[in-house]
Amino acid sequence: MKYSLETVFHFLNTLKENNNRNWFQANKSLYDVAYHNMILFADSLIDDLRKYDDIETVSGKKSLFRIYRDVRFSKDKEPYKISWSGSLRRSSKARRGGYYFHIEPGNTFIAGGFFGPSADDLKHIRKQIAQDDIPLRKVLENHEHKAFFGTIIGEQVKTSPKGFPADHHAIDLLRYKQFILKHHFHDSNVLGDDFDIQMSTGFSKLLPFFDVMSEYLTTDLNGISLI
Repeated sequence: MKYSLETVFHFLNTLKENNNRNWFQANKSLYDVAYHNMILFADSLIDDLRKYDDIETVSGKKSLFRIYRDVRFSKDKEPYKISWSGSLRRSSKARRGGYYFHIEPGNTFIAGGFFGPSADDLKHIRKQIAQDDIPLRKVLENHEHKAFFGTIIGEQVKTSPKGFPADHHAIDLLRYKQFILKHHFHDSNVLGDDFDIQMSTGFSKLLPFFDVMSEYLTTDLNGISLI
């Protein structure tokens, strides 16, 4: 059965104007239809992406985040997200990095990389970059890569991370605490007939980046495997 992201957009646009529990409960059927279509879309996305990568996430349903917001510690008390998002895990310790997708009228995008590396992983990545940043720069400075993703994004330290001099030749990369690549899609693309294929193709463009970062994380500074 083919998904309909028009149905998802309709629900999200309507929810944005009626973000309260009374409306949601009275229109639960709209949510159910949209949720079903998001599952169908995510299932198709996983099938397409498996042409390029080994995906551990077992189903579209398992990939999706809940639409309910946690408002306990937020000033914004609206109970529902006005977007639908999900994440996909790569299989095995040798394949590092993760995929994220976000469906929202006017703000649909994919992202991938390392959103919250552990302290040990971050330290190891920095040591590898400090020793040899050329493989990562080759990926990030590739013309086609830059045209699609632009520059790497993520939180950074203001000066230099502990243990690395401020004048290190790779300090621009060493400052990062997150390593994320992102690409936005126009609504016209999202509502096309093959957006699952467009998105999986976009995700596949992350693989050279993932390959370098996986090599950094799964070998020591002498190139010996850690797994």
